[in-house]
Amino acid sequence: MLGLKLATDPRWVNIAESNIEEILTDHAWCEQKAASNAIYIIVNSSENEELVTEMTRIAREELEHFQMVHDIIKERGLTLGRERKDNYVNELFKFSKRDGSRNDSLIERLLFAAMIEARSCERFRVLSQNIKDEKLAKFYHDLMVSEAGHYTTFLKLAKKFSERVDVDQRWKEWLEYEAAIITNYGKQETVHG
Repeated sequence: MLGLKLATDPRWVNIAESNIEEILTDHAWCEQKAASNAIYIIVNSSENEELVTEMTRIAREELEHFQMVHDIIKERGLTLGRERKDNYVNELFKFSKRDGSRNDSLIERLLFAAMIEARSCERFRVLSQNIKDEKLAKFYHDLMVSEAGHYTTFLKLAKKFSERVDVDQRWKEWLEYEAAIITNYGKQETVHG
């Protein structure tokens, strides 16, 4: 369903489990950044009522996810660390086209967000199926479902609002690019690392 070209090696979960505090902190900040991205789209496309409505819903859900992760951190007596740099997301961002119309930029931003959601969904699936902690396994399963919904929403909106970008073709390019860079990741206790 996600179209990703390269699956995460399940052994990555062993790395994640080796430092639960780190993966939870990284995950919390990923949720915050996802909420901020939805707000960015609202700010830059405020005239589009449907887009504002959908992005408001996603921003709210992402902040709820942030709160859920933060609650788990507190329940376990851990500490929410400082925000982490996400090299994977930064590499994806470099692939975004910056020329073209305002609409072209919107479509790129929606595809950028869809790509992050797709990989996050896939990582949450791997965590839910392989982590030994049953509570976290259920938590990540539930989040996997939510991330899949966000992924499909971003793609649907890109297709609906594109004025001249061939979204299907551009999405294939995003998938190919992501496949090339993801080989550098899966070695750290971070969601995308």
